[in-house]
Amino acid sequence: MPNTSDVAQDQPTGDPNYLVGLDLHGRRVVVVGGGTVAQRRLGLLIASGADVQVVSRAVTPAVEAMAAAGQLTVALRDYVDGDLDGAWYAIACTNEPETNAAVVSEATRRRIFCVRADTARLGTAVTPATARYDTLTLGVLASGQHRRSAAVRTALLEALQSGVVTDDSTPITPGVALVGGGPGDPDLITVRGRRLLARAQLVVADRLAPPELLAELGPEVDVVDAAKIPYGRAMAQEAINTVLIDGVRAGKFVVRLKGGDPYVFGRGYEEVEACVAAGVPVTVVPGVASPIAVPAAAGIPVTHRGVTHEFVVVSGHVPPDHPDSLVDWPALARLRGTVVLMMAVERIEQFASALLAGGRSAETPATVVQEGTRRTQRVLRADLGTIAARVRAEGIRPPAIVVIGPTAGFAITSPLDAH
Repeated sequence: MPNTSDVAQDQPTGDPNYLVGLDLHGRRVVVVGGGTVAQRRLGLLIASGADVQVVSRAVTPAVEAMAAAGQLTVALRDYVDGDLDGAWYAIACTNEPETNAAVVSEATRRRIFCVRADTARLGTAVTPATARYDTLTLGVLASGQHRRSAAVRTALLEALQSGVVTDDSTPITPGVALVGGGPGDPDLITVRGRRLLARAQLVVADRLAPPELLAELGPEVDVVDAAKIPYGRAMAQEAINTVLIDGVRAGKFVVRLKGGDPYVFGRGYEEVEACVAAGVPVTVVPGVASPIAVPAAAGIPVTHRGVTHEFVVVSGHVPPDHPDSLVDWPALARLRGTVVLMMAVERIEQFASALLAGGRSAETPATVVQEGTRRTQRVLRADLGTIAARVRAEGIRPPAIVVIGPTAGFAITSPLDAH
């Protein structure tokens, strides 16, 4: 039998690889090596339903956790010839070239395709740069140029997600998707949210939904501004429900695009109830929630070990003494953790007074973030005793989020924020 170097020399120039999808469900796959290289490959193998065995003298904590969860088995020992018995596929990814060569040699003898992670051309298979989109699996090979294949894969995925490239083969089924658009930065919508938005035939958008996402839509897509639906404030939600239902009954796929997350003060569940009652198919796509993401964009964690063990998100659409208020403000004031106030700028004096009256120290850090995650973001740092006056003096306006508690005094900004 030829050795592995002979096989490599006999290969034609260019990229000789034949790209194919393997059905590994229930089939034995052996991974020799348990370090970070193996760890990166295990997730997709597990997702494919393969019966994965890792052979390695040591494994990373993440691989150990996969084994503890029953996702794979681990043999903590050296690789020995015969470990590939019954395998359909193998990966050699140790940091020892001689061990990797031995794995490829056994695999070749047994006619098992084998990836050699340290020197791809010396294996009998190559792992492509892959991605999943809807029901598609993308795979890109670039003659061993891993950065190039990864870059092309990412570009293809982003093109599909943004709607620049469309998959017209999948029929669009009428229905409603409630999509959380995130806190403001259009890049913070989820992958699934962007994918569904690219397929929409009618979009009903909140005023806080990232407007840049609407600019990506094709001219054939109808866009309804939910903030301008007629009949007045009291009838607005009922009118929105009607637009969603009528759109589906006209045969359209409708995306209800909201800021933040549909279920965090977004009245999303009311729209779900209306769709269900009308017999309209509806799905909910969670979004990056503003009460967590906006403080983070200002360098504020809503929790921190040893500092706070809880955070509470409170709607400020009614004042503390309003008969419709459901908030126990005295109890809220007694908490030692983080309080995040939404829609609170217009009544900041009343909320601050309620917390002070309930026992919160006037020196408690308080920060207001206006238009969080957007290019126009403003951050105002003060304390509970002065926050209301500072908000008025600085002209802070909605949309803004108020963070009160020990972590509101934190101010670390990631270097990545500059990119």
